[in-house]
Parts: sequence; structure tokens; C-alpha cells
Amino acid sequence: MEWIERLNNAINYIEEHLEDEVNYEEIAKIACCSTLHFQRMFSYMANVPLSEYIRRRRMTMAAVDLQNSNEKVIDIALKYGYNSPTAFNRAFQSIHGITPLEARIAGTLIKAFPPISFKITIRGDVEMNYKIKQKGSFRIIGVSQTLHKEIDKNFVAIPQMWQKVSEDGTVEKLVPMMNLEPMGVLGVSVCNEEEEWKYYIAVASNKPIDEEFEEYIVSESTWAIFYGEGVMPHSIQELEKRIITEWLPTSGYEYANAPDIEVYLSPDPQNAKFEVWIPIVKKDKE
Repeated sequence: MEWIERLNNAINYIEEHLEDEVNYEEIAKIACCSTLHFQRMFSYMANVPLSEYIRRRRMTMAAVDLQNSNEKVIDIALKYGYNSPTAFNRAFQSIHGITPLEARIAGTLIKAFPPISFKITIRGDVEMNYKIKQKGSFRIIGVSQTLHKEIDKNFVAIPQMWQKVSEDGTVEKLVPMMNLEPMGVLGVSVCNEEEEWKYYIAVASNKPIDEEFEEYIVSESTWAIFYGEGVMPHSIQELEKRIITEWLPTSGYEYANAPDIEVYLSPDPQNAKFEVWIPIVKKDKE
């Protein structure tokens, strides 16, 4: 399928640039999606963040060079993007458990992480409840935080943000202002390449706001809306993973250039009810 071919072409690009800059925007362009969407798809499908995969591949190749060449350690470090021998040593040990100099000793055990490739596996053993909805643009109001370009770094920052707004009364202030669909407390990931990446905790509303809150207009889009429930955050993360790895590859759709939206319908994290809104567009015919 063309979608899988694009993902594998993106992996080929990474392999060709292990010795220089791996440009995330170029990877995403090859995969025909935003950099955030590509990183999310990659981490769910490969079970490792993109940045960690690249690090593992570089350290795999660095180990091969150390064992099969007379290059200086500093030259190999520079070759794979490490200007500091200390940083290279730390990265190498985190993968192989030994120093670069120890890797040069004959018979030393090192690890290898081969390049991955993607393929379609049809599962469908557990049902997924969803609907397709066309919706015009709508306004959200709330608070935001800048997203890091490497999404695994947001896995710590965003939960901390949720904890803060829950404790300081922000969510309590937002809920009464909710008067538009989607009706729930929203987690909105804005990742258009033309804008600063931001994560909003917000509600959909047309009510006036003061300087405490900010607004954002979610553009018109077609949405695949999935419903789920369970213990947070595991349940929503598992649903998002299944959407990316099971539904999207065989759906006839691909990511559109619009935000991802999490809709929290109940406040109890032990018995949460939620929706995941994925912006979609029909694939070009292959």
C-alpha cells in the first residue's frame, strides 16, 4: 500500500542521513504528514520514539566502526553528530552498556538495532466504535503550552500541565463556559507546520474571555471520532495506538492538516469516558 511505502521511504531517508542531520520536517514530507503526526505514528507502530530509534541506529553503526576501523573515537563521535566525547560516551554506554574503548576489544559483546520496516497486519480482534463527521471551524478557549518538536519530551510536560490546571482551578473556570461541540474538556494538539506547536487545555465556546484565557480557531475538517472509556491515561493512549496501527492504515484515509483533539467527557480518571478526534482526508487513489 502507498501509505506503508511512504513510511518505509521515510526510514530509508533516516538510514541515508545517519552520518549527518536527520531533518524531521523532511521525514514528514516524505510520509506526507506533519512532523508531529509522523512522530506519533512512528512511536505507536515501532514502540519506540523516533529520536530514540535514530540514536540506536547511530550507536549501532558507531559500534561497527569501532570494531572494524582504526578511526579515532572522537572522529567516530563527530561522524554521528556528537561534538562532545562525553556526550558520545554517554549515548554509547546507554545502548551497549560499555564504553567506546571497551567496544574495540576483540570478542566484546555489543548490541545491534537493525533498521526497521513497516508492513500491514490485519487484526480487528477487538471492535472500535467510531463515526466520520464533517465539522466547520469552531473556537476553543483555554490555556496553552508550547510543544517540543520531539514528541517524547511532551509525555512528561503535558501530564504536568493537566495536573497544574486541575489543582489551580483553571478547569473549574472553563467548564461553565463550554457551549459548543465537542462538549467536554479538550486536549488539543496544534501541530501545523505554519504555526508554533501548542497544546491547549480548553473548551469549545463562543463566550467572551478575559486575559486569563486565550482562544484558537480549529479549522474546518473531516474527523474520525472514536469513543472509549477506562482508566486514564492508559486507556486513551491504548485507543490512540490502535487508531494509528489498526484503523488508519486500512481506512482509506490519512491524517489531515488539523489538530488532534482529546475530548474528556467525565472527570473521574478511574472510570473515564472520552473521545479521540482525528483529522482525516481521503487518500489519493493508488
